[in-house]
Amino acid sequence: MPRGAALQDRTRTAILDAAATILAERGEAVGLADVAQAAGIARSTLYRYFPTRDALLAALAENGAREVGIRLRELDNDSIPVPEALARLTRALLAVGAKYAALVILRPKPDTAQEAELTDRMARFFQRGIDDGTLRKGLDPDALARIYGDLINGAVARLVGTSPDIEGTSALIVSLLLDGAKN
Repeated sequence: MPRGAALQDRTRTAILDAAATILAERGEAVGLADVAQAAGIARSTLYRYFPTRDALLAALAENGAREVGIRLRELDNDSIPVPEALARLTRALLAVGAKYAALVILRPKPDTAQEAELTDRMARFFQRGIDDGTLRKGLDPDALARIYGDLINGAVARLVGTSPDIEGTSALIVSLLLDGAKN
């Protein structure tokens, strides 16, 4: 990678990391000037990379979806028992979600192709759990994948402006899915 391109890539990454952090901490009230300050750059530099707030949010959403995809691919391993894979997946999704928590509020409509791919992967995962007896027969894996996604998104939305308890929240979600809320 040429030196100039490497510098641009580092600057872009620094902007996106700063934006994710400050948006997760302060939510909707964050402006582009706040992002520039958090990234340690001039506003004019920020505008060269992201001319609008929507462009910045779109890039953040793309990064978040890419990170989620990476985490899902890491767990596409049938040798990991479903309960352990679900626990790992939930922790990973909440960790990525905590980083990009503000997007749940600021960009409620994700890219439909990305969403469909993630839902399909999750449905296949839940089908594996149904097939191996971890989850009860008769469940609709597609509906379960969408409900699980809603549960994750709801948990992530609650993380905006907080110190997230990813382990505790993850354990609760996994317990609810595998054991229900019965006594």
